[in-house]
Amino acid sequence: MSSTPAPSTSLLESFWAFVGVAKYSLVVIVPLLFLLNRSHIRSSTRERMIRAQAEEAAREGEKGEKKTIMQPARTDLLPPKDERYTLAQLAEFDGKDGRPIYVSIKGTVFDVTRNAAVYGPGQSYAVFAAKDGSRGLGMSSLKEEDAVPDYSVLDEKDLKVLNDWHLFFVKRYNIVGKVTDHPTILAQEAAAAAEAQNTSS
Repeated sequence: MSSTPAPSTSLLESFWAFVGVAKYSLVVIVPLLFLLNRSHIRSSTRERMIRAQAEEAAREGEKGEKKTIMQPARTDLLPPKDERYTLAQLAEFDGKDGRPIYVSIKGTVFDVTRNAAVYGPGQSYAVFAAKDGSRGLGMSSLKEEDAVPDYSVLDEKDLKVLNDWHLFFVKRYNIVGKVTDHPTILAQEAAAAAEAQNTSS
């Protein structure tokens, strides 16, 4: 009875070399695909957010005025108020039962009640209502878990996006106060105080 010849050493080596290359390719390609997909999702979300604000500007702006995310300052804004809110108190201003809608960005509280069609309960950007969702704005994310005050983890690019949103709101919504227990701002103030003390000592 004839026996099946054993695979040659060269064939085995070629097979395992192929397996090694395939495994290496997966290690490289899978994370790359994940990053590309994540970038696409964030870009799409950012475009939708900008488009919503542009549509709002188009509805309210004067006819023939150029519409961009950075609209000229409104002429009917009230002087900024200096009311103080904790994050817990801010949570009450969600637009339900006739209550105003407040949005905080980097600790600055804006009254966005007049745009309840966007920030009101059940609307597209209600995730940012009644809270400080600075991190989510910087990330261009509409996920509930990202809509949190702490923006210290944002990279330079996302921080610029956050600053752009803050400037946009400053130009279009009344400022009604400040958040007193914002974690990032408190940490920044503590660091500045420590540095000042070290400099003076």
